[in-house]
Amino acid sequence: MSESLFGMPPANVDADIAEGRVALTVDTSLHSLDAIYAAAYAFIGRCYVLLERPAPERVRVVLAPKPSGADGDALRALIGEFANELLSATWRREITRSNRALIEAVTMQAFAGALGSPSLDDLEAFQFGDEPFEDPLGIAQSWEEKYRKKPRTPEEPTE
Repeated sequence: MSESLFGMPPANVDADIAEGRVALTVDTSLHSLDAIYAAAYAFIGRCYVLLERPAPERVRVVLAPKPSGADGDALRALIGEFANELLSATWRREITRSNRALIEAVTMQAFAGALGSPSLDDLEAFQFGDEPFEDPLGIAQSWEEKYRKKPRTPEEPTE
């Protein structure tokens, strides 16, 4: 028997407490299929997830907890968590879409840096300056220079 959960819109959320499952109808004009899939994927470890298409612009997501026997409060919490995950997935998708150019530029720079060492022509064109750079912390000092043994003075005994 299908019934509405307390505090949830009956047109979008219904539960079958006897069967231990809950369903949310999602409007695809608000949430893309990618966001719905992402939210559903986050729940496949602890729920059986079924996606249905009752209308062209609607997707019905049915969640059934894997340890069966959930009561109304557990189902209400489950569908609330799913709704939150759906909002989060939609927002992540929007951030990715709006920052696409930046993400592509950073990715291309990462791939360009991973291409390997510069060629001899690149090194020949590089301008090496004879002017020393400032290194107040001694970071550019080699390990050998920093930790080499100091020469013994003649007064020091040998071991």
